[in-house]
Amino acid sequence: MARNKYRFNPESMSFDRIRLSFKGLLIKLVTYFFAGIVISIVFYFAFSRFFDSPKEKILKRENDQLKLQLEIFEKKLSEVSTVLKDLQQRDDNLYRTIFEAEPIPRSVREAGFGGVNRYADLEGYENSDLVIETARKLDKTMKQVYVQSKSYDELIKLAMNKEEMRKCVPCIQPVANKGLERTSSGFGWRIHPWYKIKIFHYGFDFAAPVGTEIYATGDGVVESVENNFHGYGKKIVIDHGFGIKTLYAHLSEFKVNVGQKVKRGAVIGLVGNTGLSTGPHLHYEVIKNGEKVNPVNYFFNDLSPQQFEQIINISNNTGQALD
Repeated sequence: MARNKYRFNPESMSFDRIRLSFKGLLIKLVTYFFAGIVISIVFYFAFSRFFDSPKEKILKRENDQLKLQLEIFEKKLSEVSTVLKDLQQRDDNLYRTIFEAEPIPRSVREAGFGGVNRYADLEGYENSDLVIETARKLDKTMKQVYVQSKSYDELIKLAMNKEEMRKCVPCIQPVANKGLERTSSGFGWRIHPWYKIKIFHYGFDFAAPVGTEIYATGDGVVESVENNFHGYGKKIVIDHGFGIKTLYAHLSEFKVNVGQKVKRGAVIGLVGNTGLSTGPHLHYEVIKNGEKVNPVNYFFNDLSPQQFEQIINISNNTGQALD
């Protein structure tokens, strides 16, 4: 029971009991009520700040488990990337080499995702960095897997066409040269016979009498038959498919027409001395994917290992070319 309150009365020199009016009593009750509410709110926020509710404890436990699983997934994803990188190395350096296919450019294999930020929805959370990095790795790995699968599709087609490719790839010398006595200037820097300056010789020269038969070095289709008064003179270009072409220059006579299909070993023309030439010979080139390459690497079907080594040594000798 609440104690009574008194107030000293100087007139009567006594203590008079204080009696609250209804309004005063109401104000007092309201004051106590709101004070209780304020104290309750303070205690609530203090408790929730330093202590977790059962539901929060469950959610935090689940978040820790999800973070652990995400870290494990990220580690597994790194292992998958390592295996994928090994497959890419084998693809470029082994499988594509066997089928004479160009490696897939790194810019294609590792192309990023430009433009808008595709991970904006993952930002602003406690573990956003981990989640975004894992998502980025997953997207990159999926793209690389797709590129690798398309590469294997291409290799399957190449394997199915391997027999046709074997027939089309140039692999013999374009003139009869069993004793290698007709081998002249090779691929590389040479002294130009007319200008007497050092220039790059992009073909392989075979010195032979006028009228010597010239053979197609692989199956293909005659792309062009031209007669020029300078440069190559009379020349033939054969398209063998698979990105490979061969060029035969300084001929005296043509034996084929444009669009004609030829087989390896078929006579396509005769050796001559036309165009910018200092003597009867055949200038022979191999063009792979638009780039002129050393023809000596395609003389492997009609030479013994000893002869192949000999013709390489001959082709490496510097000196004056015939064209």
